[in-house]
Amino acid sequence: MTQTPDPDLPTVLVHHDDGAAQGVARRAGRQQGRFRRARWLLLLLLIPPIMFSGAVMGMYFQPLGLKKFYQWTGLTPGAGSVAPIALPPNVVIPKDMAETMQGTDVVGLARLMPKGDIVTVAPPYGTGDARIAEILVQEGQQVEKGTVIARLDNAQQLQGAVLAAQASVAVREATLAQTRATVLNSQDEARAALAQAEAASVAATADLARIRELHDRGVATQAALEAVVASERQSALAVDKARATLARFSAADIDSQPDVIVAERNLDAARADLARAQADLTRADVLAPITGVVLDINARAGEKPPASGIMQMGDTSRMMAEAEIYQDRIAAVVPGQAVELASIALGQTLHGRVQEVGLIVGRQGLIGDDTAANTDARVVKIRIALDAASTRIAARYTNLEVIARIDTRAAAATP
Repeated sequence: MTQTPDPDLPTVLVHHDDGAAQGVARRAGRQQGRFRRARWLLLLLLIPPIMFSGAVMGMYFQPLGLKKFYQWTGLTPGAGSVAPIALPPNVVIPKDMAETMQGTDVVGLARLMPKGDIVTVAPPYGTGDARIAEILVQEGQQVEKGTVIARLDNAQQLQGAVLAAQASVAVREATLAQTRATVLNSQDEARAALAQAEAASVAATADLARIRELHDRGVATQAALEAVVASERQSALAVDKARATLARFSAADIDSQPDVIVAERNLDAARADLARAQADLTRADVLAPITGVVLDINARAGEKPPASGIMQMGDTSRMMAEAEIYQDRIAAVVPGQAVELASIALGQTLHGRVQEVGLIVGRQGLIGDDTAANTDARVVKIRIALDAASTRIAARYTNLEVIARIDTRAAAATP
């Protein structure tokens, strides 16, 4: 009986040796490994030429954005910068500003700030270990200069010092009144003592004359005469003493008396102590140093005033910007030039004019987050006064980082 072969089975049976098959497999694996290594090596060798060719083509066939970039920065591909700008490499310039850039523009990084910059409110001098008793204002509140914005817990201690000084003044006032009364009484007593001494002297003079006459007639002894002479001399000395005592109070103005002058000086010292105690009492109140808005509060009731200050204030009625310009571009910047400020966070541009140009070349302070950015650039700070419309917008964004573009083509004008 004839059997039909299965189409899934080979028609020819081949017997292989197992050792020979394994050797063929190993040789095939080695060949595939060498091929893969050669392929990766070839790829690594081709990467630098491809990147270089791409860079050259990118410089030659410049897209519109790259052309605009070289136009307003003044950079020459491959030749470095002849007009650098003080911007960190990771700062993105808004599209609207980039499209209107001019080759003469000076660009720098800036920050928005109130007129006169931010003011840190510190506790009064000499408060020691006083704590904050209460905060009387809120963030965003407008306050006038001299307004009490916080109180400390040393008020009772300072009030006690005031009461003690007031009592001392009262005692010195009573002492002055007593001294004046004493001087008046002493003056009356001195007059009476002088009159008494003069009367005694007159009597002694009369006794001396009578005894002298009796002595001349031999009635009175020499001893009696000498006793009367001594008595008359003592009476004369008593008159001189009474006159000298009265002379101490002979001034027409009682306030010129030495005792009264000393009492008045003691009273003045007590009043000075009272004034100092009353001045110290103001240390319990923290006053607003300027008229402006409370921007930030750094402490709460019960805490010790921090070294960074109790709060920050600023006069946001006139906002400004402080920009940093590279030292080799600062010569083109003068007061009065128009300035455009932009930030992606704002979504619109602000306008102002250069108000003043700094006199010190220092290190760049406004830098981006890039750790590889140049932090040793030499820059000059300038102040920019914003117009009224821009001030209303910027008042809510103190310390916001913006990009300032200065139009150096415009003639300087007085701001």
